[in-house]
Amino acid sequence: MDVIAVASHDTASAVAAAPLTTGHSAYVSCGTWGMVGVELPAPVLTEDARPAGFTNEIGLDSTVRLLKNVTGPWLISESIRHWNENAAPDGQITLESLLPAAAALESPGILIDPAAERFLTPGDVPGRICAAVLEAGGTEPESREQVLRIILESLAASFAAQAFSAAGLGGFTPDAIHLVGGGSQSELLCQLTADKSGVEVVAGPVECTALGNVLVQLRAHGGEDWDMGRMRQLVRNSVQLQYFAPRGAGTTA
Repeated sequence: MDVIAVASHDTASAVAAAPLTTGHSAYVSCGTWGMVGVELPAPVLTEDARPAGFTNEIGLDSTVRLLKNVTGPWLISESIRHWNENAAPDGQITLESLLPAAAALESPGILIDPAAERFLTPGDVPGRICAAVLEAGGTEPESREQVLRIILESLAASFAAQAFSAAGLGGFTPDAIHLVGGGSQSELLCQLTADKSGVEVVAGPVECTALGNVLVQLRAHGGEDWDMGRMRQLVRNSVQLQYFAPRGAGTTA
């Protein structure tokens, strides 16, 4: 049988299929965790990049993925797990049951740093979030929906800040942020990321890693000139993307 070397890492496959339209687009590969970065022709080896926590990783066709691992929707899943373990009388708590009320809330005045060490381990994540808000001078959240809204807004602010940081290290300002992976299914997260960044967010594909893998196999078998631009055009033609224009910005504590 044929053995095909695809893009060597799952994130590399995801970025290969991310429907970037210009060289000035940033991406967020968002599943349980998040990888935020930009695609470049050469590594960034400056002193500014190292303490900022960015790494240079090889992508398809010798491109460089300047990226940073960030906290993602794990904060949501761990909060829901904790609520379900400690709120049996309320029945099963799901993200779907909380989102409508969370989306209707006003933007919180105080956000959290999702990458703070206190949020990295399993347990009472909602309690730690409430404590962080109080320490920052905010009002303690009174409902699960308020906690969820704080998480979503904080993740969006983190994605936006790191996307601009990566682009800045690459020598440009991002013209769009492509949010791919499971997190792209959250319309509220996508809209909030657009709001925080001030640039358009393009959501999808959801299964971007699998698409990147398959596209490289197609290229290997096809015998045609499948450059990355043509591969990404095929993705745009094949997947229903969603576009979120920025509405405003919030304040991160």
